[in-house]
This record gives sequence, structure tokens and C-alpha cells, in this order.
Amino acid sequence: MTLLKNKTVLITGGTTGIGLATAQRFLKEGAKVVVTGRNADTLAKARETLPKEVEVWKSDAADQDAVAALFQRVEREVGALDVLFLNAGIARFAPITEASLEDFDKQFAVNIRGAWLALKHAASVLKDGASVFVNASAVHGKGLPGATAYAATKAALRSLARTSAAEFAARGIRVNTISPGPIETPIYSKLGMPAAAVDEFATSIVQQVPLARFGTADEVAGAALFLASDLSSYVTGIDLPVDGGMAQV
Repeated sequence: MTLLKNKTVLITGGTTGIGLATAQRFLKEGAKVVVTGRNADTLAKARETLPKEVEVWKSDAADQDAVAALFQRVEREVGALDVLFLNAGIARFAPITEASLEDFDKQFAVNIRGAWLALKHAASVLKDGASVFVNASAVHGKGLPGATAYAATKAALRSLARTSAAEFAARGIRVNTISPGPIETPIYSKLGMPAAAVDEFATSIVQQVPLARFGTADEVAGAALFLASDLSSYVTGIDLPVDGGMAQV
């Protein structure tokens, strides 16, 4: 299939997990793909994993100057964007009484300020009729213990996307969110929790999922393809859950 033939796509946080799987799926659908990341190791691995035609660029989603430079580079090297997937994000889970202010600030800096900065600086390189979507989370509408800051950033992303959809509508640009539930990605190894605690946390999450399993990054990539393609040409401002029914049933 070639649902994205001749379309130019940028995926932030595209070197691992959902972003990487989406890049691979979009490439198969005919897109020209650029992915970004900030970790030297994952950038190097992505360059090894992805075909040579995929551009892999270093960029810090939370840094204003880096974000501005990123979209200047987009304009200079690949031209205008048909699709923008704001996927970069971090997670730190802990009870509110134990959570650190540092982790709170980092999550807001990357997850919500980063997306806001990207939308601000991407506006001039988005084609009229482009598709933009943001990786939110099923927890934005749930009271998940240990996720006070993380869930708040995802709820803010939902609001940001809805308002941006209204602002960009005059140009035919669609803005949506995609909200994964528990997905098998490397993010669980980056929670800052001991391995046993991560396993216990994962088990407790799966118990809340009607389909009784973790999803895969490829399953999220399939939903992302719908939002990126013309199949969703009359869809804007929505939240598309990919959560096994976690927040729906």
C-alpha cells in the first residue's frame, strides 16, 4: 500500500518505541521520513535500524533554540511537511508524596512545552491541509496512581491539540491526539523505578485493560497511519484511543 506516497513526514522522538515503529510503517507506505531524538545511543541505533533513506536528526524537544533550529533545517533540507507526529515524551511515575520536583519539571518541559514549541515553530513549514497529531495517553482521562505529573502533561496535550485544531483549521490543517494505553516500548525501562517495581506496576496496569494484554508499537503505528493519511481527511480535534479498552470500558 502507498497511503503516504509523496508525503513528507517528521516524527519527533522517532528513534525508539512507537516513534520508530511509526517511521518504519510510514516508510512502507511511501513517505519521506525524518525522525528526531536526543540520546546519542538511540540515535546511533536508529541509524543502524532504519533504511538509509530515513533522515535521523539530533534535536532536544524541550529546548526552544533546538526546536526552532529543527524546523529551519526542515525548511532548508526537506521543504514543507505533510505530516507531523509529535511523539517525543518522557515518563516518571511515583506517588505524589515521593515524586520529585525535578521529575515534574522535566516531564512538563519535554511533554507539553516541547509540543507547544514544535507547533509554534512548525507552523511556517506545514503545508495547507497537513496532518498533525500528538502522542497523548490513555491516562489523561484516568486517575492512575503514581502518574500525577505524567497524566497532567498528557491532559494538557489533549487540550493543546484541540485548541490548535481550531487555530489551524482555516488552513485545512488537522490536529488530533492519539492516546495509547500500555504499550510494549522501552519507556518502561526509563521510569526510574527498580525492576521489581516496574514489573509490579506493569501487572497492575494490565489488570485494568479489557483485552488483558499490552499493546504493541506496531498497533499504535497503524492508528497513526490513519491520522496521517487522507483516510482521516475530515477528522480533526479528536482523541484516538489505542488502549485495549483501558479508558473506554
